Amino acid sequence: MTKPLVVSVLGGGSFGTAIANIIAANGHKTFLWMRDKIRAKKCQKLRENPEYLPGYKLHDGVTVTSDIVSCTRVSDIVAISVPSSSFREVTRLAAAHVRENTMVVSTTKGIEAEGFLLMSQILEQELNKVRIGVLSGPNFATEIIRSQYTGSVVASDDEQMLECVQRVFSSSTFRVYSNRDRYGVELAGALKNIYAIVTGIASALGCGSNTTAMLLTRSLAEMSRLARNLGANPMTFLGLAGMGDLVLTCTSNLSRNYRVGFALGKGEKLEDILEQLGQVAEGVNTLSIVKRKSDELGVYMPLVSGLHSILYEGRNIAEIVEGLMSGEMASDVDLQGGMA
Repeated sequence: MTKPLVVSVLGGGSFGTAIANIIAANGHKTFLWMRDKIRAKKCQKLRENPEYLPGYKLHDGVTVTSDIVSCTRVSDIVAISVPSSSFREVTRLAAAHVRENTMVVSTTKGIEAEGFLLMSQILEQELNKVRIGVLSGPNFATEIIRSQYTGSVVASDDEQMLECVQRVFSSSTFRVYSNRDRYGVELAGALKNIYAIVTGIASALGCGSNTTAMLLTRSLAEMSRLARNLGANPMTFLGLAGMGDLVLTCTSNLSRNYRVGFALGKGEKLEDILEQLGQVAEGVNTLSIVKRKSDELGVYMPLVSGLHSILYEGRNIAEIVEGLMSGEMASDVDLQGGMA
């Protein structure tokens, strides 16, 4: 039996809490870091995270803390589970205290606008002499914490890291697969949020299963097309981090991005929707970043363009839908190139 490790999960949201519980249940000393001191003390005392996962007890092996120095400097693995808008800041807070050769895992799905950087690329910029990986997939935290069967993907070019993260993060109901295409896995996790907004709108408009099936497959085509242009392996998008996460996020009311789209389809204003949501919907921020990149590269992404017109150009939803349905019908499946 391998010796227990010390793991810090930076970010006290729903997913960070869920994976901290799994890691602790596997016998590893686990820290769950929260920025807010009062909230951290409250969660440590109550032994639950009432703001994000009310009613679910924290494992006895989880220590909730607001001291990022004391936990990161003793950790063998550091997982960063904060919104993309805070990712670089939190990484910088931890940077001076992360030991050499530490395994650092991003679980954040998003893109930094300046430079079109994924979270692992931020880790490369901000940290020295560490081993970098990402964890992504169709992973609703509320279902993970209830021990419902779930699959995820860890991606890295470090074989030993892949094996270690699989062992430390897996449980009898949370299965972690491996992939060497770190960029593709991470890009898939960021892009799918955009299309969840699209399918949410379609659902609110009364569209049925035929429409959902069409949107899912055309979304996958767009994601793969951009991935190929950015140097990722489009085949990665056929796995859990791509199609798996896309199906989950685009078909469930548990998805924040889907709920944003549904409310938009019902005529609500974006500002009001986000205020009522109370949590980050990454797809809203990612949309404008991806639109700029697709325009720059000349990549054909009609769903991205259509949603951007609705959210940021004040275009009528019905008008955009009609335009999408009357657009050019090219080939169905194309993983080699072309418009698709």
